[in-house]
Amino acid sequence: QVLLAESGGGLVQAGGSLRLSCAASGGTISSYAMGWFRQAPGKKREFVATINWSGDSTYYGDSVKGRFTVSRDNAKNTVYLQMNSLKPEDTAVYYCARTTVMSGRERDYVYWGQGTQVTVSS
Repeated sequence: QVLLAESGGGLVQAGGSLRLSCAASGGTISSYAMGWFRQAPGKKREFVATINWSGDSTYYGDSVKGRFTVSRDNAKNTVYLQMNSLKPEDTAVYYCARTTVMSGRERDYVYWGQGTQVTVSS
């Protein structure tokens, strides 16, 4: 069973940047698509980005398109989320997850990390 661990969250001012990492252990992610989701207090979990197994295809949620970039390093069993031009509305717990093929649907993902908090101050 693969374990996913997010890191890199924190407090940042609006307009700033953060880079999240999602490291896998106990299993591989190299043959799988990966995704990032987020959940703000009192809101449903929201799709952020997904990347295919090789890293040459990505897809983003409308709210982050043009500001966030998902990438991966299969040799390191790690996926990244580069977040630029952050806004207060980006404040949420960010989760990474593993799926078979790229998807924006939460139910398609089987393995999830515990999440990392991102807080953007105005």
